[in-house]
Amino acid sequence: MTKLSVNINKIATLRNARGGNNPDVVKVALDAEKFGSQGITVHPRPDERHITYDDVMKLKDVVTTEFNIEGYPDKRFMEIIRITKPAQATLVPDPPHVLTSNTGWDTIAHQEELKDIIAELHEYGTRTSIFINPEPKYFEPAKLTGTDRVELYTEPYATNYHKNKQSAVKPYVEVARLAKELGLGLNAGHDLDLDNLKFLKESIPFLDEVSIGHALICDALYYGLENTIQMYRRQLEED
Repeated sequence: MTKLSVNINKIATLRNARGGNNPDVVKVALDAEKFGSQGITVHPRPDERHITYDDVMKLKDVVTTEFNIEGYPDKRFMEIIRITKPAQATLVPDPPHVLTSNTGWDTIAHQEELKDIIAELHEYGTRTSIFINPEPKYFEPAKLTGTDRVELYTEPYATNYHKNKQSAVKPYVEVARLAKELGLGLNAGHDLDLDNLKFLKESIPFLDEVSIGHALICDALYYGLENTIQMYRRQLEED
């Protein structure tokens, strides 16, 4: 079964636009779990433009599904993981000024650095995942870092899905098989939505988890959060 982790960054963005605590990030996380989310994902950036340090500290005490914290593994991020000890830490290579994650790790150039970071995260009892492009050359070096999983960066898939979905998914199927052969768990995320999610799941039936935020929150404006989460869950069900 492929789990759905709901990224609640956009809820925090909406709150921060006005100040105060509406919408309440903690309440939304709890409601998302109640509505069927199997995990909660946050990406606390240094400028706190959406999820804040305080949000993470509050969420660590209430999230009962899998808490997944994404981020660039600088000193601040590592301290957050040490304190919160989430179920999973997803390492992304983007520097603080980047608007959103836009590429995966070069696991060849950063192999030794990632190995040290992952060893530290494992000391905290946290499962690790590395954000990675669908290029075979990065997968064996990823395995050598000691990571538990990799997360496929799916923006190229989403961009090309409506042009030719078979062509769009082909490199992902190839690297997914490679990841499985290497014994790496497999996550996916970025620009997945109600149009393209089911086909990705059908093409890679052994996906462990997808993390979805922007599209899901946008859909919730029309369908409601509970209904939207159930709609996404249905895309991941086995036929």
